[in-house]
Amino acid sequence: MKIKKVLNNNAVTVMNNDNREIVVMGLGLAFKKRAGDELEEDRIERVFTLENKEVSERLKNLISEIPAKYVEISEEIIKYAEETLGKKLNENIYLTLTDHISFAMTRNKQGLNIKNPMLWEIKRFYKQEYAIGLIALSIIKENFEVTLLDDEAASIALHIVNAELNQDMPKVVAMTKVIQEILNIIRYNFKMDFDEESLSYHRLVTHLKFFAQRMMNETTSKGDDEYLYDIVIEKYNDVYKCVNKIKTHLKKVYNATLSKEEMTYLTIHIQRVVNRDTIK
Repeated sequence: MKIKKVLNNNAVTVMNNDNREIVVMGLGLAFKKRAGDELEEDRIERVFTLENKEVSERLKNLISEIPAKYVEISEEIIKYAEETLGKKLNENIYLTLTDHISFAMTRNKQGLNIKNPMLWEIKRFYKQEYAIGLIALSIIKENFEVTLLDDEAASIALHIVNAELNQDMPKVVAMTKVIQEILNIIRYNFKMDFDEESLSYHRLVTHLKFFAQRMMNETTSKGDDEYLYDIVIEKYNDVYKCVNKIKTHLKKVYNATLSKEEMTYLTIHIQRVVNRDTIK
């Protein structure tokens, strides 16, 4: 196996059996090596084969600029996240998370700890991803003897959410803001505090995540079940009035339109939260 390109002392690219350029890593495997030299295959510790060519090229460029250990740690976190969530994440996270870890470590060395303004929201709306972020901080501490703030766990959580939903960071941040605004309208309308451990609250937040994603992607549901809609607004009129406030807010701030179907199911989810799971 011949080296195609040396990225650093610990990483090179080679051509695999499918004639695709892949990244292989191992401690010192490229020391004093040049393109065209034979690779000592027994020194290979990790192989990166990414389907997305653009992501693969950008990752190769990043690997050539940062310590190889950051890439290894990023891969460990990604694999843990995929096992925990039970799903494959978008390949772009190999680039974004590795870059984030590198930047976080640089900031830490400089004594610059940046607060995440969305820490509160992320902890509540993306509990599973935030828990993975905390595990990621433990992995980083174990490998580098560096303690990062919980704000970094929240940032890592957002990278995971991005990769889950196949969205870019600005959209996920905007989605999180929409969820918070809707919950605030509900909270103030009914003068209540949410039981964040309840099943009904979890269902509402899950519904709002997907609703916000549809809204940001302009794929809001267009189905209109008139019969169910009429029943819901008659039976849960107080909640429906709250949903109308949400509708007005979203139109004013985001120029978004709620379909009758969206209003129907939002009313049902809010009814469960407001009246402690009571749907009769």
